[in-house]
Amino acid sequence: MRRRRFVQLGTPLFTGALVAGCRGETPADDRARPAPPSGGPAPKRVMPEEGQPHERTWMAFGVSDRVWEPAQVPVAQRNLATIATAIARFEPVSMLVRQDELDLARGLVGDANVELVAAELDDLWMRDTGPVFVHSGNDTAGVDFNFNGWGGKQGHPRDAKVAGFVTARAGAETVHTDLVLEGGGIEVDGEGTAIITESCVLNENRNPGKSKKDVEAKLADLLGLKKIIWLPGIAGRDITDGHTDFYARFARPGIVVAGLDTDPQSYDHEVTERHLAILKAATDASGRPLRVEVIKGPATVRPEFASDDFAAGYINFYLCNGGVIAPEFGDAEGDSAARATLERLFPDREVVQLNIDGIAAGGGGIHCTTQQEPAGKP
Repeated sequence: MRRRRFVQLGTPLFTGALVAGCRGETPADDRARPAPPSGGPAPKRVMPEEGQPHERTWMAFGVSDRVWEPAQVPVAQRNLATIATAIARFEPVSMLVRQDELDLARGLVGDANVELVAAELDDLWMRDTGPVFVHSGNDTAGVDFNFNGWGGKQGHPRDAKVAGFVTARAGAETVHTDLVLEGGGIEVDGEGTAIITESCVLNENRNPGKSKKDVEAKLADLLGLKKIIWLPGIAGRDITDGHTDFYARFARPGIVVAGLDTDPQSYDHEVTERHLAILKAATDASGRPLRVEVIKGPATVRPEFASDDFAAGYINFYLCNGGVIAPEFGDAEGDSAARATLERLFPDREVVQLNIDGIAAGGGGIHCTTQQEPAGKP
């Protein structure tokens, strides 16, 4: 379902600090909100559910031939533009782009509602490198979860700075923590419940010595969590050590969409069956049993980029204002079944299916390339 290669970056692509601004955009410092006054209790923080209203979506046009196969680079770049322009039909998109690729990116996104922001990048996975936005009191903040290249598996000197850069660009406060995790490793319902994989967040390559109790206490403060449903995941088989967003997603509070790998030869087959059993027996923070909807992966994919790295799963969709941006893989039956399930679960949203084979060949999906900035506190 999800596999990313383990790659170490060599010579830096750029030197110097991240630089904001493109086509006369306002510098980040001019858009920043004043820091909250010192003293007094810290504001209560809550991570909204992805389906709640967004201010914008953040992405990164960071495909590099130091990480990707050369033949995949232009295809993945076109896929990123396709995702960005699809989302831009529903809400603004801000995309980080290397300085020397601004013209290329602008040519691909055209006149869509996509703001290009010059920045230094190692790769394109904004879900993991970007901040996790929360409502903080009456304002918005971004939690920097100390991206470390998925446990030191890939070079990340520039991507380690993306969370702070994006938070400043959004004019939000940065919240610091000693926890190391990625946005793709946590799924929330916005009402205090989260689904997290043990294989990622409790891994020694991220949070050595920390127990479930330690992590739960910190995430209660950072994200307003009251209950975590722990899935085992599977470590060491892909670069993420088994992120949640390829296994289970909240459609809304009380309803979870779960993936099922039906191939008995796949390493994900047994673990996805275990996940389904756990989710079907679980209750959320309000005590209600979860309704679990299953979407099986495609039986076949288009052959051009098919490989063991190919991430062939429908669970990695993205919710934006009025839309569901989802993948299709050329399997007529599987694509149609996934679409029908998403249309049933999200009757007030338009389901848009995209060919993202270049991104999938790199081991990720649509959700992995995006990070939502929620609208002001409801």
